Amino acid sequence: MSGATISNIAPAEPAIAVPETLEAALDPAFLSEALASVSGGAPVTSVETVELLKTVATKVRFAVTFGDDGEKHGFCLKGLLDVDEMGRRGGPTCVLEGDFYTRVAPTVNVRVPDAVAVVTDREAQQSVLIMRDLIADGAHFCSALEAFSADQALASLGQLAALHAGSAFLDGAPWIKPRAAELARANYVTPEQLQGLMDDPRKEGVPESVLDAGRLIDGVKELANRDEVRQQFMIHGDSHAGNNFRTAEGSGLIDWQLLQKGGWALDVAYHLCAVLPVELAEAEERRLMGEYLAMMKGYGFDMPGEEDAWTQYREGVMYGYYLWAITRRVDPPIIKLFFHRLGNAAARHDSFALLGVA
Repeated sequence: MSGATISNIAPAEPAIAVPETLEAALDPAFLSEALASVSGGAPVTSVETVELLKTVATKVRFAVTFGDDGEKHGFCLKGLLDVDEMGRRGGPTCVLEGDFYTRVAPTVNVRVPDAVAVVTDREAQQSVLIMRDLIADGAHFCSALEAFSADQALASLGQLAALHAGSAFLDGAPWIKPRAAELARANYVTPEQLQGLMDDPRKEGVPESVLDAGRLIDGVKELANRDEVRQQFMIHGDSHAGNNFRTAEGSGLIDWQLLQKGGWALDVAYHLCAVLPVELAEAEERRLMGEYLAMMKGYGFDMPGEEDAWTQYREGVMYGYYLWAITRRVDPPIIKLFFHRLGNAAARHDSFALLGVA
């Protein structure tokens, strides 16, 4: 189970402009307003960059001093900074993540970073998030390239179960969408474009039987058709290794930009097949799925029987596989690793045949 109750507190939402550059985000004047809820209104008198990480979004760890107290306070800011127009199109996902911390996190028993401020411009669909620096407090943020043991996967699976257990929140949250279904039907890439991606170096070690783009598009659409008539849960949507962290209190989850509603198996199959090496997944995934089902029953949910659940799991692999087939703006070694693990899972589970894709 999820262990002790976790009390997530909603962050402040200061009505100030969203910074567009790293320089503006680390400007003492902006941070003085953004962090007023934790500083007691004292101005930021110094800013020191600790670490800068840039993928699609920018994540910067920094330390500030407030007023004349001289004590350094560590934070981490995440947002779309110094991006081109194409990059700014990802703004709605940042708004969604901010809404997770302000609206959802206080209602669920999931371990997440302590968010202190969310600055959002809903008209422009842009947002930045400021969290306390957990690394400074000894937390370990898992690398996307980090292989999990079966026990570590079970611990992170427990966090997904805790999230799914809070799915009553969906009743009043139409803004949490069935994004897997929307993605499947959005014609995000043409079959020709997708085939080009699947034929690049990511395909090394992936069985030829699952490398047909047209079949993958058909498969993920059929998965969407089946998933939307099943029980809907609040799911993370992108539960690979790089979106997990560990503290002395246990595992936690980060990166809520694909928060969505959907079937439990989308999260569970993606998670286990992404974080476990292929051979370990093959040996342990069914047992771990059973552990997840037991957790959900412990939360009071009526879950499918093991055979039906196993079928849903085997079909659900298609979601994660499609995500990493269409991924472009991530470091190639990460794309290659997840495409390899999830592609082998799709072959191992005969997911295409289960979904009726010839």
